[in-house]
Amino acid sequence: MSDKPPALGLYCHVPFCASTCDFCAFYQEKPRRDDLNRYLEAMGHEFALLPRDRVVETVFWGGGTPGLLTARDLGRLGRDMLGNLLRQPKEWTIEMAPSTVKADKLSVLKDMGVTRISMGVQSFDSELLASLGRLHNPRQIYKAWELIQKADFPQSNLDLMFAIPNQTLDQWKADIKEAAGLGADHISTYCLTFEEDTALYVKLAKGQIKIDETREIEFYENGWDLLAELGYRQYEISNFSRPGKECIHNINTWRMQEWIGCGPSAASQYAGERYQRPANLDAWVKGMQTDAPPKEDRICLDDSILFADSVIFGLRMNAGVDLARLRQQYPTVGRAGSFEEFVNKLKTERLAEIEAGSILKLTDKGRLLADAIGSQLLDPLATA
Repeated sequence: MSDKPPALGLYCHVPFCASTCDFCAFYQEKPRRDDLNRYLEAMGHEFALLPRDRVVETVFWGGGTPGLLTARDLGRLGRDMLGNLLRQPKEWTIEMAPSTVKADKLSVLKDMGVTRISMGVQSFDSELLASLGRLHNPRQIYKAWELIQKADFPQSNLDLMFAIPNQTLDQWKADIKEAAGLGADHISTYCLTFEEDTALYVKLAKGQIKIDETREIEFYENGWDLLAELGYRQYEISNFSRPGKECIHNINTWRMQEWIGCGPSAASQYAGERYQRPANLDAWVKGMQTDAPPKEDRICLDDSILFADSVIFGLRMNAGVDLARLRQQYPTVGRAGSFEEFVNKLKTERLAEIEAGSILKLTDKGRLLADAIGSQLLDPLATA
């Protein structure tokens, strides 16, 4: 096996949002100037903690709404980050909401070396956007996209959402066709989920809306078929791209490589442990002023955890997982009889198949049940 260290990614959480979308459960704050200043100062301290002996290959800025920062603030955050990296990352993604896309911001990002803009569209239908609590409208989407294309970033992504209450299959197909028609080289599609402590969850609890799993499957299958017809290759359950336009940062994460999270609530998987920064701006800022910043929900990563996650997340990718490689990497758990029985069960039920001798892949039927399969996998792996 190679002694080369695994790919290292860097995730930066920008927690500021002008409003809370009905479906969002991520940690966020209102963009008050004093809090923005404290955030930028503390991020500078956290960037200074990055390892000096590892190259950061990919960077992802998420939120929250990173694009809510001014051009000046984006420049400061980017320069502080780059000043603590050994070299320019190969891929640098920034999430932006249509209402925050401005020419001056894009200019700053392009000059700093950002390679990928990911815009959260959700839908091109004004009524569906309103039902999700989104601040933007279709007109803003088109204006923002025009600015992004004019800035000429190497890659661009559009996020879409399906199984929205009252959304029809025709509306879903129209959204996909519109995204493809705009020329996006990557499209992410997410099934609406009902997270606790969100406005949509409250409506679900009150019976104002309901979950229809049969309807969700129809959205999945119709979306997959249409995206394939339009020339987008599915490489992960929710992600489709033109050839060579996959998101490397996310692929490395699904493959259980290492990443460091900076910012309040950011999670890390690095140096044999997994932990999270406090999901509170005040606690996080205070922690960044100490010699030992707080690590919450900290766990030491052993072979059983890494093997389980490598299988569960690896199966989300169409390329599947190489069982021979994983068994070599994690010999004490990779050959457990209980795991072998579960793999055979998946094959018998036609939820998975083996290719090229050792590549375990989910079938289309299996991908529709990926979350359930992942949960079931934890039992035989936990007893291995």
